[in-house]
Amino acid sequence: MRNLTALLFSGGLAFLLMVIAWQFTLGDAPMLIGAAILDNAVKEVGAANLVTSVVLGYRGIDTLGEIAILFTAATATSMVLGSFAMTDEASETEQREDGSILGSSVRLFFPLLLTLGLYIIVHGHLTPGGGFQGGVILAGAFFLPLLAIPGRSINHGGIALVEGFSGAAFILIGLTALFSGQAFLQPLFEHGVIGHLFSAGSLPLLYIAVGLKVGAELSGLLANLAGISSHAAEAEK
Repeated sequence: MRNLTALLFSGGLAFLLMVIAWQFTLGDAPMLIGAAILDNAVKEVGAANLVTSVVLGYRGIDTLGEIAILFTAATATSMVLGSFAMTDEASETEQREDGSILGSSVRLFFPLLLTLGLYIIVHGHLTPGGGFQGGVILAGAFFLPLLAIPGRSINHGGIALVEGFSGAAFILIGLTALFSGQAFLQPLFEHGVIGHLFSAGSLPLLYIAVGLKVGAELSGLLANLAGISSHAAEAEK
């Protein structure tokens, strides 16, 4: 019965894909939306990076949904991992300085990764990158010390504050545009000179909010993973 169900599903899926493929002319894909964005994005949004125009200007609701999905996944995973974490006061209070090559390298790379992540976030409307990519780099910057320096911990309260504030700022900017008679998350302010740092209206502010939220969510998740790993290593000893 299971094999018959799988066969019916596979046959139906193949038929659906064939019907969809039959509607398109080979070598002449309809690029109506893409062509319209290429022609009008610069004057309508003012961002040099057209990907930013799409992610925040034309499909900002989808981006908000992606952030919500990431928040839900990170929260659920942290709750599951937190249930396995055992509180060990000795390990929490033991935050000795690590003078090894690995510890010194992490202290050297931390400000560099922090600067790189913030640079990618702030310049997301000008160059490839943006809030999601820069947020991952920020999370990596805070995750490396947890792996390299024994007893190092992370401030979960501060992470929660940054995450909540950045998410609220993203929604607030969208509501401001909505209440001013525009579409939700439509760019506010003047577009400025394309290619300059202060351009594309409110899109850089949205990317900053996205980058901080993604970085905070992933930092908390990775911190829980590091805690589980350290407890497992201590248990094996």
